[in-house]
Amino acid sequence: MKAVKILAIVAVVALLGQMLGTTPVVKAQGTIKIASHSPLSVKSVELGTAIRNGTDLAIQQGKDAIEKMGFKVEFVPYDDQGTADVGVSNAQNIINDQAIMAIVGHLNSGVAIPSSEVYAKADLVMVSPANTNVKVTDRGLPNVNRVCGRDDAHGAAGANYAVKELKVQSVYVVHDKTAYGEGVATSFRDSIEAAGVTVLGFEGTEEKANFDAVITPILAQKPDLVYYGGLYDQGGAVFLKQARAKGLKATYMGADGLDASDMAKLAGDAVVGTIYTSTAGPVSLFPDAKKFADDYKAAFKVAAVPTYAAESFASTQVVLAGIEQAIKDNGGKMPTRKQVSTAVRATKGLKTIIGTITFDANGDPEVATYYILKAKSADPAKWGENEIVFTTTAPSPLKAKAGASATMAATAAK
Repeated sequence: MKAVKILAIVAVVALLGQMLGTTPVVKAQGTIKIASHSPLSVKSVELGTAIRNGTDLAIQQGKDAIEKMGFKVEFVPYDDQGTADVGVSNAQNIINDQAIMAIVGHLNSGVAIPSSEVYAKADLVMVSPANTNVKVTDRGLPNVNRVCGRDDAHGAAGANYAVKELKVQSVYVVHDKTAYGEGVATSFRDSIEAAGVTVLGFEGTEEKANFDAVITPILAQKPDLVYYGGLYDQGGAVFLKQARAKGLKATYMGADGLDASDMAKLAGDAVVGTIYTSTAGPVSLFPDAKKFADDYKAAFKVAAVPTYAAESFASTQVVLAGIEQAIKDNGGKMPTRKQVSTAVRATKGLKTIIGTITFDANGDPEVATYYILKAKSADPAKWGENEIVFTTTAPSPLKAKAGASATMAATAAK
């Protein structure tokens, strides 16, 4: 009789819940994990941490739709230490965790390329906020995507600015021998040579401390501009500081590997006047910029939002939308990794913190924006105030072949 009474009470409570409009309890469907993968302990930690934090914040703010479908969403950060061997080893552990449905990362293309080969074997989707090397997407892997631009257009944007705005006649190109650094430096060299500018040298070095052997021939040839392809802590900042101390007068230019407040910390006063191109726009330019910046600062107790935080947030927005769509396509049940990967690649017209994202068939954004900035201060706290001197947009190679103008649309920043 007690059992009958209990059942009757349960039935009445359930009926009252329906009458009062109480949200029904959704049956637990399992856990879905989203991982970030970037350097967190060594090499470019500032940028790697921005990737982790941007991913974390996006998950916290955007997981509700998936959780209302009965799935628990968890964030798991991985530290690739900016090294291919560590990235590949982590990638193997990641694919072995069947709950992980997507990766946001990496920072370094030289880590992303081999790691993504591991993900591909398990149909695990990757959305990169920062990897610009052309091989990241040109391999045609169905699971690899990015929200940022590419080195071929990235280097060309810098070359275009150097020719048309700086009016340089000669350049010397140095790179750090990483996949990223050499890739963007090669693109810059090829583009500026095609414009008729004399390239006095093209040198790769893995040096991080004493650049005398690199600086001496540069000073002897007196180029109008020195271009550095690589990361600020791989050599970009120290090289600049030492070159200025030895009398280098040339304009110093690089790419987004120099875009970190630690660049100012390491280079000191020598950083002022440095010009760099970036696929990551200042947060102030993006939709809902103030809310994002305020939320980020509050969540991670920082004074400024670092480079790639917004791009990582956007990458995660793409991932969350893809997972949600894959669940719907699978009748509300736990999707497979391949279903998630397919849904992410099909991203079209998705509004994100950095703008609207549509992927082409290779996983590139159909149109990407490239920013050219100038360092104004040696104070790391003021790095986010660097001046935007030029902005360009360019279609992805597949979009260009499909009929879009391959000519960069450029506007001088005001």
